[in-house]
Amino acid sequence: MPKTIQWGILGTGWIASQFTKDLAFAENGVAAAVGSRTLDSASRFAADYGIGKAYGSYEELANDPDIDAIYVATPHPAHKENVLLCLKAGKAVLCEKPFTVNAGELEEAVSYAKENKVFLMEGMWTRFLPVIRKVREWLDEGRIGDVQLVKADFGFRAGVNPESRLFNPSLGGGALLDAGIYPVSFASMIFGAEPEEVSSTAQIGSTGVDEQFSLLLSYGPGKTAQLNGAIRLNMDNEACIYGTEGYIRIPSFLNATRAALYVNGSEEIFEDDRTSLGYAFEAEEVARCLAEGRTESSVIPLEESVAIMKLLDRIRGQWGLRYPFE
Repeated sequence: MPKTIQWGILGTGWIASQFTKDLAFAENGVAAAVGSRTLDSASRFAADYGIGKAYGSYEELANDPDIDAIYVATPHPAHKENVLLCLKAGKAVLCEKPFTVNAGELEEAVSYAKENKVFLMEGMWTRFLPVIRKVREWLDEGRIGDVQLVKADFGFRAGVNPESRLFNPSLGGGALLDAGIYPVSFASMIFGAEPEEVSSTAQIGSTGVDEQFSLLLSYGPGKTAQLNGAIRLNMDNEACIYGTEGYIRIPSFLNATRAALYVNGSEEIFEDDRTSLGYAFEAEEVARCLAEGRTESSVIPLEESVAIMKLLDRIRGQWGLRYPFE
């Protein structure tokens, strides 16, 4: 395995805690430092997860010479600024999804990373799960023939809080960026990130963000993705891939532990009995890329991340939904 990567955790919220807990399962990474906007917050986080260094600013974390890579775990609108801060300090960056709030922001960050040859990757952890890797193997082997239809949903019912990141437009709230990125990225993994036609509908809630949406994406004759997302509606969170010779079903696809392949009346099951949450796999990918001298991952390349963000912009454009800071 590659050398053990010394990780810096930028942010101390829920997703930062999930990632940090899971680093204990990574074969090539440890949480070595954490940065927050206040030293108190960073110190509490460091104490909770046994991290040796705590910083009361993001700048101090970014400039720590012992840190190899930084996981950006702040709210969506802060991602571009935080990513650029770390890139300019020469640090490899794994940024929690969604990468940014729009394509313009992401193109700025990607342009800097490429021009300066610094590693950058979107934290779409689902891509690196063993189950999803097995599904991609099945597809590459042509086990279900020519893929014609992808269906994927991710939705949950959250209580309306106008100040929370889910419902506050000033925080980039709404279902599309928070929940919708999962089914959209899943379809991109199979069909590509640039559909020929995009049809969509959304329910805009009382705070001005999308609380529920449905997408119909066409990738040419016979190739369609039907995707749904919500923050006010519980869904089964399943993904299905239908081909000319069979189909694949993935329950709870975003954190999948099981997939079933159906061909000619037979069933083949793949199960992942991991004890980790699953974030460790993306951390291990960063370490592999750094060991090989790569500045991006082939599993979710930067070009694809930009194309996905452009698609999300296009969808929001159909709804007439812009954030106050845009």
